[in-house]
Amino acid sequence: MSDVARLAGVSIKTVSRVVNDEPGVHPATAERVLAAIDQLGFRRNLGARNLRRGSSTGTIGMVLEDVGNPFYSGITRAVEEVARQYGRQVLTGSSDEDPGRERELALEFCARRVDGMLVVPAGMQHGYLVPEMRAGMPVVFLDRPAGDVVADTVLVDNIGGTVLAVRHLAAHGHNRIAFLGDAPDIFTANERLRGFREGCVRAGIRYDEDLVAMGPHDERGIAEVLRRIGEHRQPATAVVAGNNRITVHLLRVLAGRPNRPALVGFDDFELADLIDPPVTVIAHDASAIGKAAAELLFSRLDGDTSPPRRVVLPVRLVPRGSGEMRP
Repeated sequence: MSDVARLAGVSIKTVSRVVNDEPGVHPATAERVLAAIDQLGFRRNLGARNLRRGSSTGTIGMVLEDVGNPFYSGITRAVEEVARQYGRQVLTGSSDEDPGRERELALEFCARRVDGMLVVPAGMQHGYLVPEMRAGMPVVFLDRPAGDVVADTVLVDNIGGTVLAVRHLAAHGHNRIAFLGDAPDIFTANERLRGFREGCVRAGIRYDEDLVAMGPHDERGIAEVLRRIGEHRQPATAVVAGNNRITVHLLRVLAGRPNRPALVGFDDFELADLIDPPVTVIAHDASAIGKAAAELLFSRLDGDTSPPRRVVLPVRLVPRGSGEMRP
């Protein structure tokens, strides 16, 4: 606050009034203070009354897409387990794939002076975190990379996973394979589409844009996609689903249909092995993502100053029946 007051040419009390939205400050003066706050990257320390300068708040922040999604629940649990070993608690929030909400949550955690931050990016602009990072707060991005800052990142092999899915279906006689992916501006969705294209090339089958549908998807939309690709002059006999939610929507649409396409889903999910037929998936360990990201974060908190790392975790094919159906 002293730095802000000095830059704005006002007293610390005036800065306090502006920060706390108190009356009695001339609008032009408040504007100077806010400009200084923005220039310096100042964040209000909500825990300052209870902390000695330089001590830890005992918390880390984590911004996910949706804490209700089992995939992110697995990540959260793993992060909590690592954090517990270091005597930290985890503050978590859902961005709902909204960049504005992501920024809001991240800055709220910064205002609470978390010791570090884990972020699943919803957008491509993360410059708002640069003042915090310069001040020494470590940030690790997981599942997707940041758009415009260089930082530690933990990913899975999205391209290799869809290559595996296409190769598996092609080996079972399918040469007309559809792909249902998430919104193409999402990193993982775009990478999995890239892998699908590459898988078609490697398998020697033609990539057909008419058999590709990018989301977001709901059951009604998926039903329409299946109708369209089923009425194609060369109908698809197999489908690769781009994530666990798309797979579940797809299974609901296919329920009770006598003629079903072969299916490989990206991401495993609960009860996938008990459905009839059991669902073949490209699996990766959500807890491994959370563990790797949390360990990276705490290594930075412990003083690791090596260059930012990019960790790519492997995936594996789990054949259960739905991907082994022949055309």
